[in-house]
Amino acid sequence: MTLTEYIAPAFGKESFHCPICGVLAVQTWCEPSLMAVARDRKSKRGVGSLALERLAIVHCLGCDNHSVWVGQKMVYPDGGNAPLPHAEMPALVAEDFNEARGIMNKSPKAAAALLRLAIQRLVMHLGQPGKNLNSEIGSLVANGLPSRVQKALDSVRVIGNNAVHPGQIELNDNPQIAHALFDLVNLVVEIMIAQPKALDAIYGSLPQTALDQIANRDN
Repeated sequence: MTLTEYIAPAFGKESFHCPICGVLAVQTWCEPSLMAVARDRKSKRGVGSLALERLAIVHCLGCDNHSVWVGQKMVYPDGGNAPLPHAEMPALVAEDFNEARGIMNKSPKAAAALLRLAIQRLVMHLGQPGKNLNSEIGSLVANGLPSRVQKALDSVRVIGNNAVHPGQIELNDNPQIAHALFDLVNLVVEIMIAQPKALDAIYGSLPQTALDQIANRDN
């Protein structure tokens, strides 16, 4: 799945990438008229009160499964409104990526920190030792890393580093920043892994005579 193809789940949207099957499919919304979700609120005097929030159950026509929304927010499955990992993402990177998806709705700050770890593993996959992420991104830049990939890596690195420092980046108040980091990690995988792999496959399919001619020309 490429970055531009992903349509994130959103309340009331008629189609999006299903958080369960990952397929772009029509979603049927049902808000049961006799059902509500109760939660406790504390008044300024500390007295508990009962509030009701709208419950919506969404049926995916692609996989026949359901997501659950409360108060216009997806509560099942966990992390359902975060993008799926790129199909070419290395397994260890995808492990951190999916863990971040699982806690995104509960703690954007923790998700950002996990995505910072994901790009450290990704930089290691690209040939760096994985000891100092800042200097290793600089090393990749010196070896021709595209500027938009450098910006993506540094954005995830800095936001992930500062997410847990009070007063610098308040991700719980601005979770869309954390959400955007998932797209940035997928962008790096697309440019640095998926695109070269596709180009190598096409080049490798050329007739041997053509490959020999190219080699002789370049020599």
